[in-house]
Amino acid sequence: MGKPKSKSGSSKKVQSQGRQIVPGITISKKNEATVAPELADVLFDLGLKLEEKTDLPVDVQHVLAAVVMSAQAGEIDSEKPVIATDDELVSKLSRYVRVLFEQLGGSEL
Repeated sequence: MGKPKSKSGSSKKVQSQGRQIVPGITISKKNEATVAPELADVLFDLGLKLEEKTDLPVDVQHVLAAVVMSAQAGEIDSEKPVIATDDELVSKLSRYVRVLFEQLGGSEL
């Protein structure tokens, strides 16, 4: 699994350019995700937990997509930090990871 790439820029600039999904992840008006560097390990660890839970080859792009989908569905709080040890979050995200693999085969991200 690869770690997500992040765009450079200050947090203030990122916040003004898009909508916060969760602390450290924003979506621009062009629907491009920006991930804060400090979330790289968290997304990686979530990917490992989601692989265990789903028996699917989850990478950080799948995790990021699942976080965005879950936030858009109103299932996660945009003010609550993403934590890899949050079992409730892993359960919520696992549903979206399965949807990604069912609809896209998992490799089209």
